[in-house]
Amino acid sequence: MFGELMRFNPSEELSNWHRDIDDLFGRFFGRPENTSSLGNWVPRLETYRKDNEYVLRCDLPGVNPNDVQVQAEGNVVSISGERKSEEKREGYQETSYGKFERTVTLPQGIEADKIAARYEHGVLEIHVPLPAQLAGRKIPVQIEQKENKKLENKAA
Repeated sequence: MFGELMRFNPSEELSNWHRDIDDLFGRFFGRPENTSSLGNWVPRLETYRKDNEYVLRCDLPGVNPNDVQVQAEGNVVSISGERKSEEKREGYQETSYGKFERTVTLPQGIEADKIAARYEHGVLEIHVPLPAQLAGRKIPVQIEQKENKKLENKAA
């Protein structure tokens, strides 16, 4: 409606701009990563810190979890696998099929044997415990109360 105000969200605007630029370059140069004849694609990935661990989430819709491998070597985690097409179909296609591989460099000092991975509803989630020196700690803030000290002195 005409009277509605929309909240400005700079991160959403930047995301839309990024998607538009990707689309423009994709139209001009083609999208070889989305072409099933080349046999590879790039699944979406996000990483973030939660409490004392580093979390990686990889969107793998339509991928059989038995076709996914997670490997850790040093401070690098690799996710690889394949989304297989059941049959060749004629018609319009935006879904990409084929092999994929993503690698993420983690902070130094992680213990690879403590990494855990879970696949649920087409999303692979990997939890990497952070070393104690990277986990962070809460630092107390001392608050100076000069006004209260003056009042206390006057009352004494």
